Amino acid sequence: MTASSSSPSLAERLRHDEAIVTAWSSLAMPMLAEALGRSGYGAVTLDMQHGQHDIASVREGIAATRLSGAHSVVRTPVDDFASVSRVLDFGAEAVIMPMVNSVDDALALVGAAKFPPMGARSWGPHRAAMLKGESPAAYLAGANRETLALAMIETPAALAALDDILAVDGLDGVFVGPGDLSLTLSAGAEVVPGSDRVQTVAADIAVRTRAAGKIAGIFCNAAEDARGAQKMGFRFMAHGVDMSLLMEAAGAASAVLD
Repeated sequence: MTASSSSPSLAERLRHDEAIVTAWSSLAMPMLAEALGRSGYGAVTLDMQHGQHDIASVREGIAATRLSGAHSVVRTPVDDFASVSRVLDFGAEAVIMPMVNSVDDALALVGAAKFPPMGARSWGPHRAAMLKGESPAAYLAGANRETLALAMIETPAALAALDDILAVDGLDGVFVGPGDLSLTLSAGAEVVPGSDRVQTVAADIAVRTRAAGKIAGIFCNAAEDARGAQKMGFRFMAHGVDMSLLMEAAGAASAVLD
């Protein structure tokens, strides 16, 4: 289900336990992000960490995604807390920060994502308010509740600190990165996101996150992974990377001859 100007926000939907699937935009092409949003995804996540997006393409991609009716999410680069408030000012509804390994990391994320007194986000969300059709005052009144700060859990250090990270006021939830979890838990020996070990850890993260009253998200490599994640308790599932979808569709379309 997609979003509209009159529909609940991403934050409201997730907090009401609705399952949302987000497409993953790695190519810095706003029109492609819009096309993903028009294809039935509930959200589109613009990837600045491993994708080709930069601040300019994210600015345009957020507007294009919102035009499509889907919710707009951004994954920032590692430790780039300055970009958090910028993408929120552009109108992103959620920010995913990779490699959050400690309470200090989580506090820094909240500081960048939330206005005082919860955080230290600077004032300047004029584009965000415009996209929502709100006055600046109305945007301010709901911003800390309606803009989500999600911390990626991807390492043994993050797992060890998980309960303390979840206890950080203003952190709305976590987002599991199974690929890096596999890499770090195996000390660099493998990247097998679907391994029993990683899936067991992911399920435990979902249980602990929901027990803390927060949002649990995860990256999924296949449709069946997303369905399995929902059964574990995750409600925000990423599935469908634009480049992979394009190559799969192009491969099928090109195979027209016997």
